[in-house]
This record gives sequence, structure tokens and C-alpha cells, in this order.
Amino acid sequence: MAGARVARVIVDTPLPQLDRLFDYAIPERLIDDAVPGVRVTVPLRTAGRLADGYIVEVTDHADFDGALSELETVVSAARVLTPEIADLARRIADRSAGSAIDVLRLAVPPRMVRVEKAWLASEHAGEPPRVEPVIARGYRDDAPGRAVDESRRIALDAVPRLARLLGEHPMWGSQWVGAWAVTLAELAARTLASGRSAVIAVPDYRDLDQLQAALGDLLPAGAVARLDAAQPNQDRYRAFLRCLEPMPRVIIGNRSAVYAPAHRLGMIALWDDSDPLHSEPLAPYAHARDVALVRAEQSGCALVFAGHTRSVEVQRLVELGWLSAVSPDPAVVPRVVVTAAQADEGTPARIPGGAWRAAKEGLASGPVLVQVARPGYAPVLACARCGEAARCERCDGPLGLGSSGAAPSCRWCGAIAAHWSCSNCHATKVRLVTRGSARTAEELGRAFPGVRVVVSDGERRVTVVDERPALIVATRGAEPVAAGGYRAVLLLDGDRMLARESLTVGDDCLRWWSNAAALATPGAPVVLAGVAGPLAHALATWKQPEYARAQLVDRRTLRFPPAVRVATVTGTPKAVGDAVASLTSGTFIDVLGPTPVDSARAPRRGAVASDAVRAIVRFEYTQGSAVAAALRSAIIRSAAKSRRPRGDRGYRPPPTLRVRLDDPEIS
Repeated sequence: MAGARVARVIVDTPLPQLDRLFDYAIPERLIDDAVPGVRVTVPLRTAGRLADGYIVEVTDHADFDGALSELETVVSAARVLTPEIADLARRIADRSAGSAIDVLRLAVPPRMVRVEKAWLASEHAGEPPRVEPVIARGYRDDAPGRAVDESRRIALDAVPRLARLLGEHPMWGSQWVGAWAVTLAELAARTLASGRSAVIAVPDYRDLDQLQAALGDLLPAGAVARLDAAQPNQDRYRAFLRCLEPMPRVIIGNRSAVYAPAHRLGMIALWDDSDPLHSEPLAPYAHARDVALVRAEQSGCALVFAGHTRSVEVQRLVELGWLSAVSPDPAVVPRVVVTAAQADEGTPARIPGGAWRAAKEGLASGPVLVQVARPGYAPVLACARCGEAARCERCDGPLGLGSSGAAPSCRWCGAIAAHWSCSNCHATKVRLVTRGSARTAEELGRAFPGVRVVVSDGERRVTVVDERPALIVATRGAEPVAAGGYRAVLLLDGDRMLARESLTVGDDCLRWWSNAAALATPGAPVVLAGVAGPLAHALATWKQPEYARAQLVDRRTLRFPPAVRVATVTGTPKAVGDAVASLTSGTFIDVLGPTPVDSARAPRRGAVASDAVRAIVRFEYTQGSAVAAALRSAIIRSAAKSRRPRGDRGYRPPPTLRVRLDDPEIS
């Protein structure tokens, strides 16, 4: 079709077989408004209704020879989908065997009409902020500052200390953040000074608060845009619209920030890339690290992966020469003490004598951090005779205790286990196998009478504490920042943390411990209780990259990720069998399974049917495109067979096949 303007539209539909661009004629009444990037509504016959979408491009020719349907409406004049993000969504979808529209749902926030109208009416294309170039401090020869310009792709081992900012905290006066936040802020400011934008993604709000505070010391207020999943929708959409403006900015946020539009992108950085919060739980399940890698290759910008520990995935890229490693000066690493689990007489059973003395001495001058494995009072019970985990007889959930003296109850359904018996040995008595943060705080309060005890976990949000003496009991990842740093750090429950069944359990524990140790004041003792072996050695010597290197060697031998890529194929036995059979010989290493999906884990893992099975496909990185394309075709064939009954437009048949590439938790 020629002679008329044609809009190529990506349509918002859950049907995988419609994951392509559709051609629509632009009516005369919309000829000025139908431009690339705007939201539109279009007729979609398969849905029997109008569908939302985005114009990706406008041309004079259509691939379809017949009569084209016309655009129905242009929803708004705001060009919310930039060409770079449209291309990025297509690349991520193809890599992950998913749909581009699923990626765009993560990249473009829901429309807020009032916010958008105010933005369109304002003079949003203002003067770019003026920023003086800065160089990252705390490294030998200012290595990170040079690396952003020279090697462009770096694995940055962060300085494990706190830094004092120039600004003041509204409650505590002096403001302290992790030195990593200052380093990334300086790199972002350096990028901004060159006239380019920077995107930084961090795991959660605690990290975001630190990073924003560090940027506040270096940049004017309008130079930073924060995209936070916890923000009200209006604030998030307002920040997103600011990212569309034709001026450089520093864009910070959670995992979805890696999709943020940015004017002349100069750097993209991830803090703590192995944190599970960087893993997207929604289709197509792309990890923020993988999105950053694809986007850096797409735009040619600098790339920084920073952390107190180095993930095995980043270590692989370092060994391939794709990333350059940058390490801090060895003189600034924490003083870690590894001690046995036994306690001296008169001390609480979980705290060894050395840790007890370190806590007592630290409390003389300031706060002491106690890291524990779990929140709550005493969340996990086991059979007193055989040690088998105590499970609910109704739903098979874990049993726990809500408060001292209360009967055991299920942590999932709440049922009281009044007449519980062990399914393994039929014993009827239980014992605690770990203590939560509340129980630990209670014990320490009795052991240190008169000392303030603060609990920080998922239910109690404590982000900062002052420099007064106090015992700070925190679950892993919820440790507050203390003014001046903690005078001692106790790492308890290490054996319980390591007991979790996971391929990455060692990596996770080393990351939790290292992040906590980095909160200590220089020279303060960091006591790791009850853990020995390579993990304890890596923490004590602060040589986390060596542990990542050893892990990568083992995984190459066993053909585990990230030495190879994997795809999990879940669905009905026939759908899984057909999908595996569609793979071309030579494009994959092997197929494990299919095996039945554990019904207890089915809701969390996204099983599609009561009789669901799962197969695991292992393949080399060079075959990623071929495997993803074959599995995507299998998804489309499966979806095409699942049709709704005629006349029932509200019915949506359940999917018979789900595919996830690079699943971080195959268990």
C-alpha cells in the first residue's frame, strides 16, 4: 500500500502470536498527532475490541497489500516510547523468548493524565545542569574515574567503608552513606559533566536513599531523576517524563530503571548485581544485569558493575576480558575475625566468647550491629528427635512460634499445630533451630541491661541510627547505616544461612556478610561465628573475587550457570515434550527431565497446571538465539491451540507452556 501515511504499531496484547508490528492507516484527522512514540488505540479483530499500543515508526509504505484498518485515537501527544527503548525491548524479548510488549510494561509506567498534561504544558526542555567533573576517590590512582573513559566496562570492587557527606540528615545531623554510593555518584557526576546521562540501578529503597544523598552533595536538585517502585504513581510518572527531556540527567532507581529513557546515555551502572531484587519476577524475566549488558552494547555507553562481592556472572565476564576489574586499596578493608560457634560460660549460646567481648567493648563507644538470619521471634521449628523440619499437616508449610510460650502454628495458613507429630519418626516434641530478630533482641536485652536495643527487619524500617551506644539487631539486607560506622559487627546464624538449598547459597552468604562488614568503622572487629572453609577465608582476607573465581571453575566442570545458559520449560507433559522436541540437534548440550513440579512450590514458581512438569535445557551462549527462537515458537504454537469457546469473550484459557531463560533459582 502506498500513497498514505502508515503507522507501525506494537499492540498491548497477552497473545504471544501477536508479538509483532501491525500496520495501520493514519486518518487525515490524526496526521499531525500520529508520530513515533505516542500512545494510540487501534482496532484488533482477534480481541474483538480496541487495543492500546505505541507507534514505533511512521512510513509511506505497508507490508500488507490489502486495505488497512485505521488508527482509532492518539491518546496523548507525549512521546513516551523512544526509538532506543523500543529497540531494547525487542532485543530483550528475543533474548528471553518473550514478548516485546511485556518488556514495555516494565519500561513505561502507567499514564497519569494530570501529570502528563502539566508536563506537556510546561517548558520542560530547559537548560542542562552545569556540573564540574569529579573523580572517584578511595581507589589506587583514581582507577574508577579513569576507567569510565578508557576501558568503559569495569567490574568495580567497592571500598568497604562509610563516607560522611557534606549535607546534614534532618534527624541525626551528620549524614553517612556507604562509600560505594559516593563512588557511583562521582562517576555519574563525571558522566554528566561530559554532557551525557547516567543510569544507576540498585536493589531497594535503602540503597536508593544512600545514592540520592550522595548525589545531593555533587549535583543540583534538577539533575537527578528517581524512578522508585515504592513511589506514588504520580511521582514515578513525573520522574519518567523528566527522563524524556532532551538534556542529560542522572537516573536512579530499582531494577526497572535500566529501561529508563536517557538523553545521550553515557554510563549505566548496577550496584550489587547478584542481589535477587535485580531479578525480574514478571515475563520475560530478564535480569537487570542482562538488560544492562544488552543496553551497553546497543548504545556504546560505559558499563559498571559494582559491589562489595563479585558475582560469578561478572567474574565470567572479567575472565573473558569483556570487563576490567578495579579493586580498592588493601589498606581500607575491614578487620574480620572468624570464630567457632561455641560460647563461653555465662554468654548466650549463639554468641561465642570472642564475639561477646567485641560487643561489650564496642558498646563502650557506639552502636554494635548483630546480623541474624531471620525476622520474627522464633520462626522455624524442627523435630526434637530426628531434626526433620516441622511442617503443617494441613498445607505443608513451616511451623513456628509467634511469642514465648505460644503453641506452634503454621507460618503460611496460621493453623495451630496442637497435636503435631513428625512425619519421619512420629515424635511429638519440637525444638528451635534458629531464632528470629525479635527473639535475639530479647536475649541481648537481658544480657546487656540498660543498653538500647533496635530491631531492623522487613516489618521495622530502620535506615539510619545515631552514634549513641546501642545493639542493632538486623536481618540480612536490612542493616541500618550508623553514624561513623559500627564499633563492632557480629555475624550470627551463618550455619543456618548456609543450610538453604540453592546453587547460589555461598555467593549470597558472602554478599550478606560483606555488606554488613562494610558498615563497620575502620579498625572495628567483624566477627563471623560458626563458619569455616573457603567462605570464611574469603571474608577474612577480603578476597571475594578469588571465591567467585573458584566457584566459576566448579560450575564449568559441572556445566552449571553461568558457565552455560539454561532454560526452564514448564507446562503440561505434552506441551513440554513438544517444546523440547522442537529444539534442533546441536543447539543445546542436554535436557534434564521432564520431572513433576513440586505442588508446594507451584504457586511461587508459576506452574501452569496440577499435572505440570518441568524440563531444564542447557546450552552454550553462542546458541542462545537459536534456543530462544525455538522455544518462542513452541510458546506461540501452544497458545494458538488454547482457544476460548465461541461467544465467550471473557474466557482466557490457562497457558499450557511457560519458558524462562537464565532462571536464577532452579530448585
